[in-house]
Parts: sequence; C-alpha cells; structure tokens
Amino acid sequence: MSVSLMSLWLPILLGGVFCWFASSIIHMFIKYHNADYKKLSNEDQVSDAIRAGNPKPGLYSMPYCIDMKEMSDPALQEKFKRGPVGMISVFDNGMPPMGKLLIQQLLFFIVAGVLIAYVATLSLVFGADFMSVFRTVMAVSFLAFGYGVIPYSVWYGHPWSNCVRFLIDALIYAAVFGATFAWLWPA
Repeated sequence: MSVSLMSLWLPILLGGVFCWFASSIIHMFIKYHNADYKKLSNEDQVSDAIRAGNPKPGLYSMPYCIDMKEMSDPALQEKFKRGPVGMISVFDNGMPPMGKLLIQQLLFFIVAGVLIAYVATLSLVFGADFMSVFRTVMAVSFLAFGYGVIPYSVWYGHPWSNCVRFLIDALIYAAVFGATFAWLWPA
C-alpha cells in the first residue's frame, strides 16, 4: 500500500524544525563555520571603494566579463593577471535581519521536507521498516541539502574546506530527517 504525502505532514514539519535547531546549534555553539570567511587586511579601504561605486544589493564579479569572447581582449587578460579576481556579494546596508533570515531557513527545511517526503512516497511503502525509511530519506536529504554546494567550490572560488563543512551540515540534516521520517513512518 502506498503512503500519501499528506500522511507525512508531521515528519515534514518536525524534520524541518529539528534541522532548524541543528543549524542553530552548529552556528551558535559549535561555530565551525566561523572559518568560512576571512578578513581583508585593508577592509576599511575596500569598503570605501565599494561604497563610492554605490552598488545595489547583488552579486558582482571582477574583472567583469559577460561573454567568453571577451576573454581574448588583452586589456581584460591584463586585469585578470593583475588581480584581484573575485566575486562580491553586496547586501542591504544595516544589521542582518535575523528574524527574517531565520524564518527563511526554517521554510527552506520545510519545503525540502515536502520534496524529500514526495520521493519517499514514491519509493517506500506503508509499514516500511525503520532502516529502509532511514536510509532512503537520509540519502535523498543529503542530496537536497548538500550536493548543490559543490559547484561553488568548483566555479566560484569557495574554499574546499568550506564545501566540506557544508557537506558535514548536510549529513547532519540528512540524519535528522532520516531519523524523523523513520520514527514517524506510517505503519
């Protein structure tokens, strides 16, 4: 007998809430993501230069190149050689809106939970044993939470150590979702 998506509302919500708490513990107490970012030695001067350009919030690259054909331009090649080469995320001025960001993180986990539950309903049956549910949901959850961070190290220069930390997070979230779904799987 198949399992309906609606019958999984409790593991979806609880899995999302439990992952949100796990994320909070990782970032507020364990703090291994503090190593994700480094401080520029001339932060004030760089901030002044960026502020002078008055950029709107967004993602910027430098040197800027919209088309690979431009890469043959000697002036652009010189900019790349001279450096710096980078990407800059510009946010709205002011303190981060933590309430809004925390709600968005919770919604991220819940929406992921719906998608994970959908795959689980396609691959698992009513009354499936704990380990079958755990393994299936954990694998899908790891893909949902982790695999997409790898291209940021491949293409955007994020250090591989950052990628590893995010994959550790994904493994933790996957185990949380796997255990929650296995515990509450309809029998």
